[in-house]
Amino acid sequence: MAVAGKIAPMDGAAPFYQPPRVRLLRSFDRPFASVVEAARTCYAPDGVVDGVEVGERGHALAQDLYRAGHHTTFEHAYFQFAIEGVSRQAIWSLLHAHPYYNSEQVSQRYVAVAPAACLIPCLGGRAEQRFRDGLAQQMAAYRALTDLLIPGAAAAYFDRFPGRAKVADRYATALSRRAQEVARYCLPLATTAHLVHTISGLTLLRYQRACLEPDAPAEQRLVVGQMVAAVVALDPAYTSVLESPREWRAPAAGGAEVDRGRARAFAAEFDARLGSRSVRLLCAPAENVALTAQAVREVFGLSAQALPDAQAIALLLAPEHNPLMGEGLNLHTLDKLGRCLAHAHFTFAKRLSHTADSQDQRHRTTPASRPILARHYTGEPDYVTPALIATSPAAATLYHATLAATWEAIEALLAEGVAPEFALYLLPNAVHLRFTESADLGALHHKHRMRLCYNAQEEIWRASLEEAVQICDRQPELGHHLLPPCTHRLHAGVQPICPEGERYCGVRVWRLALNDYARVI
Repeated sequence: MAVAGKIAPMDGAAPFYQPPRVRLLRSFDRPFASVVEAARTCYAPDGVVDGVEVGERGHALAQDLYRAGHHTTFEHAYFQFAIEGVSRQAIWSLLHAHPYYNSEQVSQRYVAVAPAACLIPCLGGRAEQRFRDGLAQQMAAYRALTDLLIPGAAAAYFDRFPGRAKVADRYATALSRRAQEVARYCLPLATTAHLVHTISGLTLLRYQRACLEPDAPAEQRLVVGQMVAAVVALDPAYTSVLESPREWRAPAAGGAEVDRGRARAFAAEFDARLGSRSVRLLCAPAENVALTAQAVREVFGLSAQALPDAQAIALLLAPEHNPLMGEGLNLHTLDKLGRCLAHAHFTFAKRLSHTADSQDQRHRTTPASRPILARHYTGEPDYVTPALIATSPAAATLYHATLAATWEAIEALLAEGVAPEFALYLLPNAVHLRFTESADLGALHHKHRMRLCYNAQEEIWRASLEEAVQICDRQPELGHHLLPPCTHRLHAGVQPICPEGERYCGVRVWRLALNDYARVI
């Protein structure tokens, strides 16, 4: 059955009761002038152009460059924004859905979510009450699950740190954080966050043009509108190149936003490819190893006879031969040898929760074709259950009941005619996302160095482990070097072996083979 929702905030009315708030924290003194100065420097025989007034000719030059697509000059000026009260949905859908930004946002893993930290659309009447009731149920379950999961978290924690069990009270905060990390899976995508978000002038222009893309166009337009207004107030010259937001239209084959039958058929087909996995390696070209080895030889000007493939790969990837692999600064894109990691490529089919994918997408050099959520909505509960939930029957019962009630609430909202854009804010962090992701070896090497650490969030750790194990099975010459930071540091001779200091996970992971990795928290 197809659904096309109609209930939405009235035109001209505020779409949300407490909309996101944006402040410009820091910027260049004369940001638009940097566009003109950079452009003129390209043709300046006497050195870098600096300190010029934009003027009429400068505006004309900037407009000409903009229309022609010569946009690098717009990247020199940067803007740092404070964004508050923005939903996790909009962050995932727009702000973190591309490579050209930097963000630091409040963590749901380490900071308890307040009951009022939700974006509520102005729906009015019975629909709005249903929405609020759904939020209240999710928030109550989050608090209850946190309490119910602490014993299971404590058992796993003190299994790692048996000496700490004697003074368990000292670690109450650590245990509560591990419990709330899992309890947050029932929180809605409407849950809000605050973050510092830094972008170039070019990215701001792109935001302005693309802010009406799915999945949260009303909210995205509010956020981007405030960002643009703040920059224009600082430097009105940007109005000379600002375009209107592009109206998003579904392709001809799109059909209705929500079509449960179509979505179920897609999910069944996708899941059949995955089998029992959450990640499946779809493509690892047979030439990966040979291409990488040949690239190493090219760096050093050596023949295959002088440097066979196995030695070339070891020279690149083995930390005992290449100390770069023991570094924490991720220098491979600046190192001539390290750039050889760019030639091997891998593609995965992935099914992750929204919350795990929100971390996965922060690895901006592993791009993915992420879904339009309304197009994936099946009308049936479709979600991830974290491992810690199974340690408590009471928690499991509450978790599954809460998520079943969440889907019932969404179905009721859609039945009343609420637009999917707003009804789907109730979807939980746990909701499944299905997509394809690709990466080169350098990007994966960095990602796995971060996410195979036992301190990484459990679901993305598990997904990264599945990736690494499958690459090991397919191309062991490369896959055996996809390891957590402690193992790289061990082989590079770097001390201490664990770089986390007081955050040490309690497991000597560097002594384990990938197939022996196991954890609950």
